[in-house]
Amino acid sequence: MATERQSKSWSIHTRSEIIAKYQIMERIGSGAYADVYRGRRLSDDLTVALKEIHDYQSAFREIEALQMLQGSPNVVVLHEYFWREDEDAVIVLEYLTTDLSTVISNAAKEGIPLPVGEMKRWMIQILSGLDSCHRNMIVHRDLKPSNLLISDSGILKLADFGQARILTEHGFDAFEENPPPCENDSSNNESSLHVRCENQEQGSSHEEYIGVSDELKTKRSVDDVDKDTNIPDGNTSCLATCTTSDMDNDPMRTSFSYEATEGEDRESGGFTSCVGTRWFRAPELLYGSINYGLEIDLWSLGCIFAELLTLKPLFPGTADIDQLSRIINVLGNLDERAWSDCSKLPDYGIISFSKVENPAGVEACLPNRSPDEVSLVKKLVCYDPARRATTMELLHDKYFIEEPLPVPVSELRVPLTRNTEDEDSVGGWQDYNDMGSDSDFDDFGPVNFTRTGTGFSIQFP
Repeated sequence: MATERQSKSWSIHTRSEIIAKYQIMERIGSGAYADVYRGRRLSDDLTVALKEIHDYQSAFREIEALQMLQGSPNVVVLHEYFWREDEDAVIVLEYLTTDLSTVISNAAKEGIPLPVGEMKRWMIQILSGLDSCHRNMIVHRDLKPSNLLISDSGILKLADFGQARILTEHGFDAFEENPPPCENDSSNNESSLHVRCENQEQGSSHEEYIGVSDELKTKRSVDDVDKDTNIPDGNTSCLATCTTSDMDNDPMRTSFSYEATEGEDRESGGFTSCVGTRWFRAPELLYGSINYGLEIDLWSLGCIFAELLTLKPLFPGTADIDQLSRIINVLGNLDERAWSDCSKLPDYGIISFSKVENPAGVEACLPNRSPDEVSLVKKLVCYDPARRATTMELLHDKYFIEEPLPVPVSELRVPLTRNTEDEDSVGGWQDYNDMGSDSDFDDFGPVNFTRTGTGFSIQFP
């Protein structure tokens, strides 16, 4: 059924139930799995975004997550959706004109750091939106500046929940089998998508948070559905906000070896780890983890905060191996002293790096920033997921109650339009194109293959 549905070609312009309620205007975003149009609601002239999602399970996940998060002030509003048998889902979202990526890139072009009061307000809004997700045990899995949309009035909202998952005690996904498309086109019908996860009354205690997360992770099974429906980021992920670096002159580069067993299927059972955009992907995902939770969002959050502070990405890797190399050069080698459970990662024994004697440290990546700002990032960008500060802990961090205080939302400087250059996600509603292979070998030139007792080793010069 799913294959048959995906093979059909549908156009939003011919759907009578949609055009009866909305004027479809220009397409403002396009990708392999979704197209986004600006539209006008005929009943009241409200400008909206209509997202036509071509992937069945991504559509279900986005709708279910947004339904659970309705009323959260820092999550994009789902007005309604249309979804019938043998048709792509079309979700109607509030139309937001710009995003955090544009805020950052505009400041970088001006060569002037964001005022601390403005930066704190952006951070608080991101934390508020992510806290709503995590209180509902929703892991977003693709946090990045271009998925943090901003209204004309300065309200920041989390968007693009196509890769989101709802953690339940019965499994990683909120469903274990493909549900049938809903026959009702209104998202106000709470029975249309049965929510299988009750809101969690999450306290501010780090121990409570870790306890709930660990309990869920020990109970859940491998997310088999991901293997068929995950959206690969391709090389577009490493071009999210700037161009690739010159590897030969890159001071962040280190040497490593990659050892694999002959005949081993590297993709089998590990596809779940290939989520999110590379620059914001937690190290446990880069090492192939399929047993993770809300903590991967917290790593992404740290990378976003660092980018707000410096106006440039923290770890702009050109491939997954380069991404790990950059992280290791800053944090040091990943070993049991840094994270006692690291040896359990699927690829921990396969990927090895030379010893980094003097890691740069997070401080070196945040020059001219205050100790409190460095501390904020370090609470998130650390190897051990259990040590990452929760959203609630960060919302109560002293950084946000000390001078200069966060400015009111009304005082935020909001770009009039969004930048569309070098962006990569239809979640942010902009055009993007597939940019070739995501092979980690492409960026490194010649490689040497050596047979070992367990298979072969790949040495990168």
